[in-house]
Amino acid sequence: MTRYKNGILGIVLVCMIAWLSACNSGTDDKIVISGKNWTEQYILSHILSEFIQANTNYDVELKDGLGEVSILTPAMEKGDIDMYVEYTGTGLEAVLKEKASSSDTTESVYDKVKKGYKEKFNIVWLEPLGFENTYTLAFTKDKNLNIHTFSDLVPFSKDLSFGAPHAFYERQADGYNAFVEAYGFQFKKKESFDPNIMYEAVKNGEVDVIPAFTTDARIARYDFTTLKDDKSFFPPYYAVPIVRHETLEKFPNLEKVMSELAGKISEKEMAEMNAKVDIDKEDPKKVAKDFLISKGLIKK
Repeated sequence: MTRYKNGILGIVLVCMIAWLSACNSGTDDKIVISGKNWTEQYILSHILSEFIQANTNYDVELKDGLGEVSILTPAMEKGDIDMYVEYTGTGLEAVLKEKASSSDTTESVYDKVKKGYKEKFNIVWLEPLGFENTYTLAFTKDKNLNIHTFSDLVPFSKDLSFGAPHAFYERQADGYNAFVEAYGFQFKKKESFDPNIMYEAVKNGEVDVIPAFTTDARIARYDFTTLKDDKSFFPPYYAVPIVRHETLEKFPNLEKVMSELAGKISEKEMAEMNAKVDIDKEDPKKVAKDFLISKGLIKK
C-alpha cells in the first residue's frame, strides 16, 4: 500500500511540475511589446503587435505606454519587455551618452547605436521604419516674430516661457540644459507638461514655446510657427524597432518578418496617423490596423 501511495504521489508531483512548466513556457513564449506614453508610440506599438500577429504564429503581449527611455531600457535588460520602437538620436545621446558630431550622418548615428546597444545591452536595432521624428521649436503666430531659426529666437527668449515634457529636462546630451547652453537661450521660466498636453498649453497661452515633434499633426492644425535647428544641435531621430537578442534567438523568424516593415512609414504618413488619434479621436489600435491594411501589409 505504501509503495502504491508513493507511486500516486510521484505521478501527482510529475503532473504538477509539468503544469507549472507549461505555465512558465506560456509566458516565455510571448513577445512582449511596449512603448513610450505618447500618441505616436501608442500607434507604433500596435503596428508592431498587429503586424507580427498577422504574419507569424507567435503570441504577442502588448504593454503599451510603459514610460520613457529611462524605464524602457532597464525593462528590456531585465527581460520584462522584448521590443519597442526607439529613435536613433535618443539611443545615442540619452542612453549611450554619446554626443553626435557635426560630421555624423543618418547612417553613422544608426551604426553607432546598433553597435553600442549590442555591446552594452545585447539589444538589436532592426531596420528603420522610414521616418524621422525630430524636434522643432513651435509657437503661435500671434507672437508676431518674423524669425526662421532657433538662433533668431535667442534675443526674444528672455520674455518667453518654455514648456516641455518632463523627460526633456532630464536628458543630458540632447536635453534642456545642453540645448539652452548651445544656443544661449534665457527663457524667463520653464514649465513641465505631458507630451500630449503641451500642444494645447502653447495654443491656449499657458506657455510661449515648446519643443514640438515634427510628426505631430497639431503643428499644422493649430497653425503654429516652427523654426529650424540651424546649429544642428539635435541628432537624427529615425524610428527603429529594437529587440532583445535572446528574443530573436527564441523566435527565429522574427527578424526576417520585421524586415518587411523597413521603410514603409513616411513622415507624412506618421503625421496623418497621429492626427487621426490626437485630433479625430480615433483609437490607436484601429489607426494602426487601418494603416497596415492600406499598405497591404496585413489582410482585413
